[in-house]
Amino acid sequence: MTVIRFQLTSTLSPDAALAVLTDFSSDRPKNWPSIDAEHFTVHELGDTWAEVTEGTAAAWERARYEWDPAKRRVEITTHDSKVFGPGGGWVFQLTPIVGGTQIDVELTRTPTAFSGKLLAALLPIVGPSTLAKSFRQPLKTK
Repeated sequence: MTVIRFQLTSTLSPDAALAVLTDFSSDRPKNWPSIDAEHFTVHELGDTWAEVTEGTAAAWERARYEWDPAKRRVEITTHDSKVFGPGGGWVFQLTPIVGGTQIDVELTRTPTAFSGKLLAALLPIVGPSTLAKSFRQPLKTK
């Protein structure tokens, strides 16, 4: 199992950042560079949860999002993934700061195939900077 943690600083308020993370409208692929319309499906959607498949032909995952606006927290559990398979996920904790939001990110991967294990081994080295770039536009990070 591989776990990486990093922080982002957003100019968005915590409520606005939460709204971006949990927007499952047809605009999601336009707002997130790591999602294309062909690999975006909302399977089910509730008030504080969603079951979605999203990503690209190279790397997609089906996951369950659960969020708590009062705790300013989004938890994502991976049910299936082209690269890593089931297991692991994401946690986003949003904390208000002057001028925006601190976003603490935790990514956990539990690969089973050799290629996934190899990529997971590289995640601590290249993951934080690469992932931070993918969040820059939608979450208005610095």
